[in-house]
Amino acid sequence: MSTWQNWGGNVAATPTILRPKNAEEVQALVTNSSAIKAVGASHSFTSIAATDGVMLKLNAMNAVVGHDAARNRVRVQAGMSLNQLNRELFALGLALPNMGDVDPQSVAGATSTGTHGTGAKLRGISDAIVALQLVTAPGDILEIDESHPWFNAARVGLGALGIVTEVTLQCIPAYLLHAKERPMELPEVLANLDTLIDSNDHFEFYWFPHTEKALIKENNRMPAGTERKPLPRWRHQLDDEFLSNVLYERVQRVATRKQRFVPTINKISGSLLGAREYTDHSFDVFVSPRRVRFCESEFALPRSAAKDAIAALQSWFASSGERISFPIEVRFAAADDIWMSTGHERDNVYIAVHQYHRQNFEKYFAAAQEIFTAHEGRPHWGKLHTLGAEYFETVYPRFNDFVAVRNELDPGRRFTNAYLDRVLG
Repeated sequence: MSTWQNWGGNVAATPTILRPKNAEEVQALVTNSSAIKAVGASHSFTSIAATDGVMLKLNAMNAVVGHDAARNRVRVQAGMSLNQLNRELFALGLALPNMGDVDPQSVAGATSTGTHGTGAKLRGISDAIVALQLVTAPGDILEIDESHPWFNAARVGLGALGIVTEVTLQCIPAYLLHAKERPMELPEVLANLDTLIDSNDHFEFYWFPHTEKALIKENNRMPAGTERKPLPRWRHQLDDEFLSNVLYERVQRVATRKQRFVPTINKISGSLLGAREYTDHSFDVFVSPRRVRFCESEFALPRSAAKDAIAALQSWFASSGERISFPIEVRFAAADDIWMSTGHERDNVYIAVHQYHRQNFEKYFAAAQEIFTAHEGRPHWGKLHTLGAEYFETVYPRFNDFVAVRNELDPGRRFTNAYLDRVLG
């Protein structure tokens, strides 16, 4: 037995940890285990991967196993990190269509929980899957592609259908992004929200609670042949390493001890990062170092609910007496057809609330969840919430179809845990 803990430090378990190297080794371990889960980078804040049975760490399964140059498709083992994936794709002249803002997650972990980026016309990472390999409870190795009836169940499978061992991704030619980041007052952001969303390939903003300060990020794809103009090294070190990590860790420690200073701290934090522009490889623009530990809850709401939800959060901050020192992240993404994707058949705004890992998050996240569920919010499967199957049946049109596939693939619940029992019944 070993002690396992997730990145946020809020989930722990005592599993038997094993490290298979290929699908055949996974197959053998599955057939000889009564309770088994796979884990990637342990970056989920929920207990979706937790088990006191057998835990498969897939980080040794990190190879490129196929490349279809004619169709820009790449097949990789499921334990490859997004960081390595981006580098491997770049070496082939390819890139993912969209990315989130961190990259330690494994390919299977990110796609199985519905990880996404931002962009009104773009979908989550799971939408790039065109085929996957799945080891099921009886030990079968299934190939599930676009023609398979379970395809849209398996692309965001929550770890409930089996162990994903390989994934084929539909990529696009490598591209540069022009990044434009600048402060903007929150009322101005909200007054111009639709224009900001629709006039950029990728748009997001951070809002600092107890203030009207926001930081907006506009990323746009550049045509082939554009000159790369990355951030100067000194600017990257100052903004992304020192201010956003080293200094911000110290700021959060002060905020934890001196809650009354939080509004002032947020005003200062919202003013420290100035405007900047640069052009770089897509993955180097999307991804930022995140070393200040926190816990997170994020919900997908209909895009039209963005302003009402933010207003409700403002009202709660004003009336609750709580002091929140972490900014709120707001992103946007297009609808997809994946059964358990937060984007299923709906264009969304994604609102993420964070709390420094040394502070209690329960009251804040519960209030945010109440606001978000009033708008039929769907929580990110890897981020904190307290909802169960009876709620998800009302907000996911294909929920019962997904459960039926689960019943067929894992009738004895070899892949379940407390989290999946709660969210799937």
